[in-house]
Amino acid sequence: MISIGDNAPQFTLSTNGEGQFSLADAAGKYLILYFYPKDDTPGCTKEAIGFSEASTAFDAQNAMVVGVSRDTVKKHDKFVGKHDLRIPLISDEEGSLCEAFSTWVEKSMYGKTYMGIERATFLISPDGKVLHIWRKVKVPGHVEEVLAQLQSLKS
Repeated sequence: MISIGDNAPQFTLSTNGEGQFSLADAAGKYLILYFYPKDDTPGCTKEAIGFSEASTAFDAQNAMVVGVSRDTVKKHDKFVGKHDLRIPLISDEEGSLCEAFSTWVEKSMYGKTYMGIERATFLISPDGKVLHIWRKVKVPGHVEEVLAQLQSLKS
């Protein structure tokens, strides 16, 4: 399991808008990499809109926010368009990035167990080290908490 102080895993994956994103694209900036279960569900939509609306505040802190789910690029494109999101969303269809960050976990609902993405956020330094980890994230107040943590690290 990835821990604070570890080097973030290297990756290059497709994003919405026919783009690609790799860890190297964030070199020299802080990276907020947040994992969420599924596009266009209530909690995931609130989280994406929250990070998107705060993108200028993160930009001011020399940070970029990138979301990750196992949805297809096509689903990401619809999600971004529907909610006018201003952050890139990585399509991790094969689950390699979820595995690398230990966010592909066994979950349970209504007595059934299944594999799914644990809502988690990783704050990564400009040189690629994991500085802070939030696991089992609750959406209300999370964006503000991440921004506050980033600001406290920089002061």
